[in-house]
Amino acid sequence: MKITLKVWRQKDQNDEGRFVEYTADHVSPDMSFLEMLDVVNIGLVKKGETPVAFDHDCREGICGSCGMMINGRAHGPGRGIATCQLHMRSFRDGDTIVIEPWRSNAFPVLKDLMVDRTSFDRIMQAGGYTSAKTGGVPDGNAILIPKPVADEAFDAAACIGCGACVAACPNSSAMLFVSAKVSQLALLPQGQAERTARVQRMIAQMDEEKFGSCSNTYACEAECPKQISVTHIARLNREFVASQF
Repeated sequence: MKITLKVWRQKDQNDEGRFVEYTADHVSPDMSFLEMLDVVNIGLVKKGETPVAFDHDCREGICGSCGMMINGRAHGPGRGIATCQLHMRSFRDGDTIVIEPWRSNAFPVLKDLMVDRTSFDRIMQAGGYTSAKTGGVPDGNAILIPKPVADEAFDAAACIGCGACVAACPNSSAMLFVSAKVSQLALLPQGQAERTARVQRMIAQMDEEKFGSCSNTYACEAECPKQISVTHIARLNREFVASQF
């Protein structure tokens, strides 16, 4: 396959940035998207040019660091996968692919396709934890939890904090991310200790980070690599209202 890439290049936060066109030759359909970028970068290095900077780590769809906009979609055309799980067989020979970083004021561009997502870390530090001490595994398992509740909590806990929900939302809202983290603990008995303070602190920090409000377009759910449901946003709203009384 021969692919034309239009990649966003930006030296740092102060640089205006621009799209630069590259050609990727001899691309195997079995390559992952990141492997294709690796090949392009090897070619750039051989020519003495600066390689394209992009975040990645596990390459197994677990860490969430590989997020980028591909042809206007967070993580690309695949459903329920991160960028590292996207393969080049999703594209056709001769295609042009536009690659950009997440676009959000709360995610400033560090370089090229890399963005600063420490705003998510600060939201978690504000309240995404529990002080309940459950001891070892036997002690934790001594608290009986109905399976439907455990399943729903596990689904919320599947959030990998990649930021696709923010990138996909017209308002750059972080509601899906925050709601998943709040839901995970609100559903479990171990999360009751900080239940009231948690939702208030996390929402306050979310607002401080300048994330937008929920747009109700469901774009976040559609692009989430872990397919987190927007029903968690409804629970977040209920938790917040209940915390006022």
